Amino acid sequence: MENFKENVAQIIDSIGGKTNIQNATHCVTRLRLILHDQAQVDIEKLEENDLVKGSFLASGQFQVVIGPGLVDKVYKELVSQTGVTESSAEEIKEVVTEKKNLLQKAIRTLADIFIPILPAIVAAGLLMGLNNILSNPGIFFDKKSFLDVYSSWAGFAGIINVIANTAFTFLPALIGWSAVKKFGGNPVLGIVLGLVLVHPSLLSAYDFAADPDKAKYWSILGLEIPQVGYQGQVIPVIFASYILAFCERKLKKLVPESIQLIFVSPVALLVTGFITFTVIGPITMTGANWITDSIVSLFDVAPVLAGALYGFISPPLVITGMHHLFLGVNLQMAGSLGYVTLWPIGETVTMAQGAAALTMFFILKTNQKLRGVALTSTASAWMGITEPAIYGVNLRFRYPFIAVMLGSAVGSAFLAYENVKATSVGVGGILSFLSVFPEYWGSYFIGQGISIVLTIGLTLIFYKYQIFGQKQKNAKAQSVDGGL
Repeated sequence: MENFKENVAQIIDSIGGKTNIQNATHCVTRLRLILHDQAQVDIEKLEENDLVKGSFLASGQFQVVIGPGLVDKVYKELVSQTGVTESSAEEIKEVVTEKKNLLQKAIRTLADIFIPILPAIVAAGLLMGLNNILSNPGIFFDKKSFLDVYSSWAGFAGIINVIANTAFTFLPALIGWSAVKKFGGNPVLGIVLGLVLVHPSLLSAYDFAADPDKAKYWSILGLEIPQVGYQGQVIPVIFASYILAFCERKLKKLVPESIQLIFVSPVALLVTGFITFTVIGPITMTGANWITDSIVSLFDVAPVLAGALYGFISPPLVITGMHHLFLGVNLQMAGSLGYVTLWPIGETVTMAQGAAALTMFFILKTNQKLRGVALTSTASAWMGITEPAIYGVNLRFRYPFIAVMLGSAVGSAFLAYENVKATSVGVGGILSFLSVFPEYWGSYFIGQGISIVLTIGLTLIFYKYQIFGQKQKNAKAQSVDGGL
């Protein structure tokens, strides 16, 4: 790209010069900067730069949207021109964590636990969807499934089913690995802890829920401890992982290095296992089941209201990072119920963000750069990545973002009324239907269509009548505490 170095120099100048940069790192699409003084940033000048597709303030970080691939080159040039020390994403998090309140820290912790295991969960959801397509009647043939007609494919479907179910069968192991790593312990011990909680010798949590009398008990010091597993559980594993990491860190301080290998891991696992099976596990599993049952009951009693509310608040939840709370609930539902409701109901937001960005492409007739951002953001959103659409277009102009909230609310209300279910959390966007049970496809497509049409219509109406403001340039960056 011509004038590449000059454009990077202009970015540096627009954010207050190299002396205003405290720390710098980048992710797949954005520069993530910790600045000494946010007031020194000239947003208008910054977003006129050919390399910049948008900017915003989140989680104490000033983030500049560059785009995949190119962001790595821009970051290296920025480091070269400023001399700023390259920081990892974890180091950046440590800097901004001090500025967060307790709720923000909890949300960030959940995000750091769930995000690393998402590829496995999404892959499982897609494969489970593929298995459902092959085994459900009425999709390819009238009253017969694909496997009924082509029985030779049964073995292939069986392999798909085994691979798809593995992530949820051993969900505690995945969470244990990620959570113990987050809490500063040995992630391998986290895997062991998760496998302990789903050991075959324990009565399955599903069988225990169906018939508690089947449970056997350990008699230890007068205590009767049920030999019950934690299949499909999320919250108990997170608490157990924290205890394990805490015990491991404390033991490493007390035990000489020469014998740590012999004592630290066995003692940490034994103490954690005992506390989990006796106290933490039963209490947190009860709490987790209460949360799941409460949400399911809410959607049973008032589905339209619950769906509309969830669709309406989902867009701002995404920009504040609080959507990670519901990711945990979805995983809990997938593990304990075998299906999820919140994820497909909330997926209207993904398509609506793309619809709003596409509408802005036709509205922004004189601003060629923003038109380009809007068009590429549309494609990105409809493939499941809404970040460019949110920060590059919709949140910048406000009214398309509000249109997304309203359009999503109506679409989600319809999906909730139709009781749409998915196998698990899946890939977002136009391929999201693959994770939805086939019998709900018709309702799912209608709900998505409602959301898209309403979002486009409301965006045009808000533009025409100048509702909710239409400034093309903001004097200050959008501040969305929490972040993604």
